[in-house]
Amino acid sequence: MRVLGIETSCDETGIAIYDDEQGLLSHTLYSQVKLHADYGGVVPELASRDHVRKIIPLVRQALSDAAMDIEQLDGIAYTKGPGLIGALLVGACVGRSLAFSWNKPAIGVHHMEGHLLAPMLEDDAPAFPFLALLVSGGHSMLVAVEGIGRYTVLGESLDDAAGEAFDKTAKLMGLDYPGGPRLSKLAAKGVPGSYRFPRPMTDRPGLDFSFSGLKTFTANTIASEPTDEQTRANIACAFEEAIVDTLAIKCRRALKQTGYTRLVVAGGVSANTRLQQSLADMMKKEGGQVYYPRGEFCTDNGAMIAYAGLQRLKAGQTDDLAVKGQPRWPLDTLPPVS
Repeated sequence: MRVLGIETSCDETGIAIYDDEQGLLSHTLYSQVKLHADYGGVVPELASRDHVRKIIPLVRQALSDAAMDIEQLDGIAYTKGPGLIGALLVGACVGRSLAFSWNKPAIGVHHMEGHLLAPMLEDDAPAFPFLALLVSGGHSMLVAVEGIGRYTVLGESLDDAAGEAFDKTAKLMGLDYPGGPRLSKLAAKGVPGSYRFPRPMTDRPGLDFSFSGLKTFTANTIASEPTDEQTRANIACAFEEAIVDTLAIKCRRALKQTGYTRLVVAGGVSANTRLQQSLADMMKKEGGQVYYPRGEFCTDNGAMIAYAGLQRLKAGQTDDLAVKGQPRWPLDTLPPVS
C-alpha cells in the first residue's frame, strides 16, 4: 500500500509518500522560517497563504521523486489537527480534493500521533508497549502507548509547552526567530551550574508540566544580571538544564509507573542534544532503551503523516467527504487500530 502524506499544521509544508513494503519513497519539505522571522513568530494568516502557494508543487515533486503516477497511490493522509485552523484547512482541502478527484480513500491524521509514530520510520523501530515523551512548540505530554490508537495520556502541559518556553525565553534574550535552536546554541557556551533554576512541578506527585513560571524566573534573572555575552550564555545554559532535568524527572516517574523499558522521544524539542544525552544516560541506568526519529523527522514533516495514515487506511478507517480541521483534538480520543 502506498500513501501520500500532507502536513500543514503550522509553518512547514511537508509532503511524502510511504510504501508499507519499501518504506519511504519520497519526502519534500518547505519551511516558512524566513517568512515569519521579521515578526518574531508564526503569523497564522501568512502561514496559511504560503501553504496554498507551496502545497501543489510539493505534491508534484514528491510524485516525481518517487517515480510514481497518480494511479500507483492507494490513499491520501493529511493532518487534520491539532494546529492552526487556517493552515490545517489548506492541507485538508487539498488532501480531500485530491482524494475525491483521484478516487482514493483519505484519512485525517492527528498531528501528535504522527510525531509519536515517527520513530517507526527508522530501521531500529521500537516495539509496543512504550512510553512516549512528545515535546514540541505546542505540546508537552507523556503517553503510555500500547499500540496504534491505544494511548493513555499520563501528563501534559498546563500552560507553556517546552518548545514554547524555549522560543519565548529566546525572545526575552533578544535572539532571532526561531528562538529555541538559537537559545540551545548559546547555552552550549555557558558554564553548567553557574545558576540554579527551579525544576517546575517536580517537588510534587504527578506527571503534568508547567513551564510558564520557569520562563518568568528566567526573565527576572535576565533583568537583574549583567548583559555581557558569557552571563547570557550561563543563563541560557541554566534555563536549558532546568527544562531537560524536568523532562527527565517526569520520564523516570512515568517509566516506574508503567513498568515500561522503552522510551520514545519525538517532536521538535527531541532534537535538543542536551535532552538526548540526558535521556540516554537515564535509560542506560534504568536498563532500558530510548528511541528518536532522525533529525529531519523530529520537526513537522509529511513522512510521519503518511506512515500514520497508512496504518489507519490499512485498518479500513477513512474519512468522509467533509473537509474538517480540528485545532484542538485530544490524543486519547483516537480509535484503536486492530
